[in-house]
Amino acid sequence: MEGNGNGLEGDGSNGQALPNCLSGLVDDGSTECHRYYLSRRTVLEMLRDRGYAVPISEFNLSLQEFRAIHGQSLDFDRLRISVSHKTDPSKRVLVVFYGPGTVKVSGIRLIAGLITNKESLTGLILILQNHITNQALKALDLFSFKVEIFQITDLLVNITKHVLKPKHQVLTEEEKQRLLQKYSIEEKQLPRLLKKDAIARYYGFERGKVVKVTYGGEIIESHVTYRCVW
Repeated sequence: MEGNGNGLEGDGSNGQALPNCLSGLVDDGSTECHRYYLSRRTVLEMLRDRGYAVPISEFNLSLQEFRAIHGQSLDFDRLRISVSHKTDPSKRVLVVFYGPGTVKVSGIRLIAGLITNKESLTGLILILQNHITNQALKALDLFSFKVEIFQITDLLVNITKHVLKPKHQVLTEEEKQRLLQKYSIEEKQLPRLLKKDAIARYYGFERGKVVKVTYGGEIIESHVTYRCVW
């Protein structure tokens, strides 16, 4: 819980100390630290949902424990995450938190120079706090693997946890072909899911993939539809 505690101390306390059950909720740490805690946790959940092996201890880390480890003035290099895929260990992704300041070409070159074992890396996720220049975007061609960019504000909340969000599952190529044959259609005739859609970016869906979307729950009636990523 982030904030300065005014809402708790001002209501009927008359300046008296808060009871233990309430004082434990007050978080007097920096807003920046809290934002990076939330965004890093969402990234870990995103990697897990993509099939990567993420230690359970990372998910159990509380905000207070995060602050104890990283402090209020963050060392962004220590926030890095490197994980391999559960079923295909040859797939390895590195997550880099860039920190404040505009991202320029020099920053991208610095990241490229600091990455070790580039030959074993299959993806890079950059978490930015500020703007990235057009020249820096072009400099991403320095990398021989896929690079994804997220703003920290995109990751403060895990959008897949919303009660109304449907379940998304990518079909294998065989499942995709069976679906198209069953309905005698081409993939371009399926409803589209744009690559820039928030859900598509969260799961890292690639163009041409067909996604099974399942709606269901206590609020809405269960039904299934299919969408093609464009």
